[in-house]
Amino acid sequence: MKISFREIAFAVAGPAVVYLVLARANAQPPAPAAPNQAARVLVVVNDASPVSRIIGQYYGQRRNIPAKNICHIQTPVREEINRGVYNREVSAPILTCLQKQNLVESVYYIVTTMDVPLKIDGNIFNGLTADYASVDSELALLYSDLKNGGSHELKGGFPNPFFGKRDRPFTHQEFPIYLVTRLAGYDPADVKAMIDRSLQAANRGKFIFDLRGPGDEPGDDWLRTAAILLPANRVILEETAKPIYDQKDVIGYASWGSNDKQHERRVPGFRWLPGAIMTEYVSSDARTMTRPPQDWIAGHDWKDSRKSFAGSPQSMSADYIAEGATGASGHVYEPYLNGNPRPDLIFPAYFSGRNLAESYYLGLPMLSWQNVVLGDPLCTLGPPAP
Repeated sequence: MKISFREIAFAVAGPAVVYLVLARANAQPPAPAAPNQAARVLVVVNDASPVSRIIGQYYGQRRNIPAKNICHIQTPVREEINRGVYNREVSAPILTCLQKQNLVESVYYIVTTMDVPLKIDGNIFNGLTADYASVDSELALLYSDLKNGGSHELKGGFPNPFFGKRDRPFTHQEFPIYLVTRLAGYDPADVKAMIDRSLQAANRGKFIFDLRGPGDEPGDDWLRTAAILLPANRVILEETAKPIYDQKDVIGYASWGSNDKQHERRVPGFRWLPGAIMTEYVSSDARTMTRPPQDWIAGHDWKDSRKSFAGSPQSMSADYIAEGATGASGHVYEPYLNGNPRPDLIFPAYFSGRNLAESYYLGLPMLSWQNVVLGDPLCTLGPPAP
């Protein structure tokens, strides 16, 4: 993964900011909003896809989503689209759903389903000023675009106003965005199982943080801080160069994935508990939801095209869902390190009782960027036992 000068500055400031919350590490999160949480969700279904319709119907039934909160769009089934198609066939009909059903204010979470387009191609590929993005990350700004009567700057990422606000309740008044997650995996069975696990989540199990090895990298600092902010008896911190595999009762996991040159497996071989979530510092792990060949192994060799799948040799977010995780994050294009989810913000929030969507978005520095969050936004472990 490339590292820029801006990332160095971010890395220097980041840990210092995080350590300011150490004294409040065990504080309970704000109380959830009073309205029925199912009514806070807008489910986006692509009617051109039988798979999308199946997943939308299954999730709607399992979570008792009101009928008016199911938004139907019609766009050809393809993962990558251009900006014009996104505007006409994705964002515009979703805005119509929100306005027509009087849901602009009441909806906090937008859930896209498998076969809703995944990523938006761009014209500018100059690092942190690129204008390509994930569909979900763009949809997060629909609320502010609507309120501002326009659109946002497409070059580079847009600062996430919710980033790091761990002790503040999520409201549109303070944070004018939607929290967007995706119900997707390799097939409907994977997604249905993920939804079922979200309803069985409980606050137990181990959080595993796997560093790349001895050293002083910003990403490893964030992993160490995450471990500090959680109860010691719930944490496994692997600080050697040797990856950690074959663990049971896993409720959280963060690592460098295939960017750790010692990794030699496609998946870590974990027994995940219902509600378990993960993140990793990998540039292209949500590049596709197509299942790779069974014998394909993720790695870091970009020179040998035979070792790549869907244009990259890197690990795949959907593999974790297939193995048993309930939530996963990833990237459709290069996010750079300072655009990666921050485990030191995500996991303490999730442990404290925040739901999946709020926990991930607390740790996302930018919107209109490359990030994808797989999972049911309403999934929560509940508060920890005293």
